[in-house]
Amino acid sequence: MTKLLAVCALTMLSIAAWATGIDDISNFRQYSDNFASSGQPTERQLQLLQEDGFERVVYIAYSDHRNSLKNEDRLVKKLGMEYLHIPVEWERPTKSDFYLFAGALQKAPDKKTLLHCQVNFRASAFSFLYRVIYEGVPLAQAKADMNTVWTPNETWKALIFDLLEENGIAHQCDGCDWSAKEMQH
Repeated sequence: MTKLLAVCALTMLSIAAWATGIDDISNFRQYSDNFASSGQPTERQLQLLQEDGFERVVYIAYSDHRNSLKNEDRLVKKLGMEYLHIPVEWERPTKSDFYLFAGALQKAPDKKTLLHCQVNFRASAFSFLYRVIYEGVPLAQAKADMNTVWTPNETWKALIFDLLEENGIAHQCDGCDWSAKEMQH
């Protein structure tokens, strides 16, 4: 009887681990049918993304980050999805980093894409910018979505303001509070 209970418990734990959905990915945010951002997915979650129709994964942190998924590029390619890695330095993100990402998405805007980093700080900032600049999402809406993950610190706020200005978009809007506490990463 004890062995049966142990087997049942292990089976239930295995099923629970297997059954997690893409919504269980750290800070997962689905912005549209074709675009989402998140923190680091697991190997199983990458498989679930592929099963949900995702066709491309863009990773914008360093591959040697302590929480990175080892061989993520191989895992994504093995699942038949496109993989793009743009290492964005947390303390010094650049406009070029953003434009590399945006350019890739612009070449195939209908390709279902997950943009991710470690906790969805970098990715939600890039998502905010992409949605406002290229998809015409109202600034207040995109800002409110980003704020569900974090409020950008001074470094990221400067990048956001520079990119908005460069694209002829004012950063002010009703309900847009840009004050931020310094975030640790």
